[in-house]
Amino acid sequence: MIRFYAYPKCSTCRNAKKWLDASGADYEAIDIAETPPSAEELRSIHQASGLELKKFFNTSGMKYRELGLKDKLQAMSEEEQFDLLASDGMLIKRPLAWDGKKTTLGFKETDYENTWG
Repeated sequence: MIRFYAYPKCSTCRNAKKWLDASGADYEAIDIAETPPSAEELRSIHQASGLELKKFFNTSGMKYRELGLKDKLQAMSEEEQFDLLASDGMLIKRPLAWDGKKTTLGFKETDYENTWG
């Protein structure tokens, strides 16, 4: 089953959810603001994704800008970055979909088709 971390007010997340519904995917929707993934789960998701850790940050989010993370991330350890992401779901790029093996970050229909189709 896919763990689908999304923010209900996010239009990109709603589009991804519509895609999952239309494709008949088996998923659990989780409000990323109320229940962000733990640092440990983020480590597993990151490892499976093959993506750079900085790709997991919602760089266009208000929280990211408020905290000045553009300049601070490079000086932070990986552990500190995982802890920071886990502390506030609004820092995580969304939607984040993960089934224990595969990961998608953000929503591009072709990525969803290739990964979850």
